Amino acid sequence: MPQPLELPFKRIFISGGAGVIGQEMVRRLAGLDADLQVLVGDVKPRPADFPARFQYRQGDLNQLTEQEIGAFAPDVFIHLAATFERSTETYGFWEENFQHNVRLSHHLMTVQKDLPSLRRVVFASSYLIYDPELYNFAEVPAQPRSLREDDPILPRNLTGMAKLAHEIELRFLQTFRAEQFSTAIPRIYRGYGRNGRDITSRWVRMLLAGEEITVYGAESYFDYLYAADTAEGLLRLAAAETVTGIINLGTGRARRVSDVVEVLRQNFPGMQAKYVASNIPFEASQADMTRWASQIDWLPTTTLEVAIPEIIAFERARAGSASPVEAKAPGHVLISSLAAKVPLAEAVKQAAQRVHPSIKVIGGDLNPTAIGFHFTHESWAMPPTTDDHLPGIIGHCRELGIAHIIPTRDGELAFWSRHRTALAAAGITVLVSSPEAVNRCLDKLEFARFCQGAGLPVIPTSLSIDALATDERPLPTNAAFVVKERHGAGSLSLGLNLPYAAAVAHAFALQEPIFQPFIAGQEISVDAYVDRAGIARGVMARTRDLVIRGESQVTTTLPDAALAARLVPIIEKLGLYGPLVLQAILSPDGGLHLIECNCRFGGASTLGIAAGVDSFFWFLQEAGGADLRQFPFQPATVPLRQVRAASDVVSAVKNSQ
Repeated sequence: MPQPLELPFKRIFISGGAGVIGQEMVRRLAGLDADLQVLVGDVKPRPADFPARFQYRQGDLNQLTEQEIGAFAPDVFIHLAATFERSTETYGFWEENFQHNVRLSHHLMTVQKDLPSLRRVVFASSYLIYDPELYNFAEVPAQPRSLREDDPILPRNLTGMAKLAHEIELRFLQTFRAEQFSTAIPRIYRGYGRNGRDITSRWVRMLLAGEEITVYGAESYFDYLYAADTAEGLLRLAAAETVTGIINLGTGRARRVSDVVEVLRQNFPGMQAKYVASNIPFEASQADMTRWASQIDWLPTTTLEVAIPEIIAFERARAGSASPVEAKAPGHVLISSLAAKVPLAEAVKQAAQRVHPSIKVIGGDLNPTAIGFHFTHESWAMPPTTDDHLPGIIGHCRELGIAHIIPTRDGELAFWSRHRTALAAAGITVLVSSPEAVNRCLDKLEFARFCQGAGLPVIPTSLSIDALATDERPLPTNAAFVVKERHGAGSLSLGLNLPYAAAVAHAFALQEPIFQPFIAGQEISVDAYVDRAGIARGVMARTRDLVIRGESQVTTTLPDAALAARLVPIIEKLGLYGPLVLQAILSPDGGLHLIECNCRFGGASTLGIAAGVDSFFWFLQEAGGADLRQFPFQPATVPLRQVRAASDVVSAVKNSQ
């Protein structure tokens, strides 16, 4: 009798954990130690039955950063993530295999190989690595060939090639990291399971629909390994830290395809099956489990007779369920008022790709020749954002599959904010704050009044220069002032460090001037993201080293934990949602003085993303229902500098003659 599964680990990272094997694995882990911490990464949406205490990272794991996985600090990495097709791979699989097999495996080890926490790596490889000459036959085979770990190898397709490539990479790493972590490489045999893409599950779905199934190669042998057994075996292998290198994982008892058909017939007595001759070689393979049996006190036991009824029950339940088992891919993203905001578009595309590779980023602008259109997947020459155009905007968003909108211009924020409820009812989430919060930020005088009432360290602001003087704080005779427009981009018509008379004169050139006392010090911008609960998820200050037309062309982060701690409660009192840019002065005496706040993504806020304020990724995750506590802020620990400069982009012209 095998011993109950016990894991010598507390923190497990599973790539591809929403797949057929991964879901079985998560179910087992959920029943183990309550202190066990699990991080699952997958491009699919989070399965509904995953325990809330387990972290879930939806998105392309090619975008996983060393900082992100380092924050979780896994003890063990179980690498299941992979893409595959049926036996004959299509031409289009060329690039998919590279991105999500070859490149992904390499990347995931790159970001983890130097983690001090990592003790164990288990890579789910495949028997497809073995030379098919060993187990493919032109005539009907009398019995299956047992494949040993030291048998000749010659991957029979791109998937097998990718598995072998990573086996070699792991062997390379072990020459340098064997004292840090051990590596086990199970070569897994013919997998099948609940909610699978394998032929067994496909046949079950067809039979439940009353369709005839087509059977090729009924005399072939396969070592059918049930996903539940695969998950159990991988976890037991992970726990056996002294077992390293390549090891077979199968039942060691191959069955003919005709056996599968017969078990199906027992469960569907009236089924129709058409047997078709094929020129494809007969396969007859099974795992030699000698090494496994000598190392692991457990063997796969689930037979076709037990597993297939479970698959049938699962598919019946899914067919009768009111809600789908798997959620649809997230909708597309619209960037409104895109204009020439190319860095912003690139940042949104990167975030969308991390969430789901099918998400398109659509540029929207009044100008049909907007420069930014060259940097988005699609473009939309939008109508003006006025109330009478709302029905048409919603209708076109539905046509394009848009589920997320990112406004980028102050002048449109009020429109999107005013209609965010109607848009939400249409299934469209807008990255914008409430109308009250938007209006406060667009009106510098109201912003100052709100901050003053909330007890925040805002610079006094007034419509009258003389009103800045109070009994408690009279203006010195040599006082200097700042004069700007009450609404709009104040820096474009800014009067800075002006004496009294010059400030009054400058005000005559403005439409609705406001006055502030000039405070000497270092001006900073603060990039932040506030979630739907009002919590500041990430805060990063930066200096404005070179400012042109109000935007930082050169800016450098200030990775100052004490400053961030001062800023967080201030930002959370502003009542905002989403990305924001707070302007402030750090005076020589250590004072912090708020100037104004933009309640949108700023022109130079891409530096904030680089420094850890992952605004667009967090927005898309939150819109999909994720808990942002699963995506903690990982601030850059060293200063980062961003220089904004024009660059030329050359590309081939599409549809050219």
